[in-house]
Amino acid sequence: MNSRIYVACMAIALAAGSVAARAQSSTPVKYSNAELKQKMQEAQTDSQYQALASYFRSRQENFEQKAQAEKAEWERRSQNVTGAAAKYPRPVDSAKNLYEYYAYEAQQMSQEAAHYENQATHNESLAANAK
Repeated sequence: MNSRIYVACMAIALAAGSVAARAQSSTPVKYSNAELKQKMQEAQTDSQYQALASYFRSRQENFEQKAQAEKAEWERRSQNVTGAAAKYPRPVDSAKNLYEYYAYEAQQMSQEAAHYENQATHNESLAANAK
C-alpha cells in the first residue's frame, strides 16, 4: 500500500516538474525596471541589441493580445449601454480605456524594438566596413 502511494507521489512530482520546465522554456524573459535600464545602458554588441529587440517584440505581442481582448470586451459592453444617468466610469468606458492603453503600450514597444533592431544592423554594418 505504501509503495503505491510512493509511486503515485513520484509520478505527480515528475509531471509537475515537466510542466514547470515547459512553462519556463516558453515564457519570455521578464526583467525588472532596474535590470532593463541596466541592459539598455550596457548594450554594445549585436547580440545585446538583438536580445533587447526580441524582449520588446515579445512585450509588443503581449500588449497586442491584451488590446484585442479588451477591444472585444469593449464591443461586447457597447451593446449594453445604459442611460445618461449612469455613473462614470461605465463598464464600456473602462474597457475602452484599457484597449487604448494596451494599444499605446504595444506601439511604444514596437518603437523600442525597431530602435534596437536598427542599432544591431548599424553595428553589423560598422563591423563589416572595419574589415
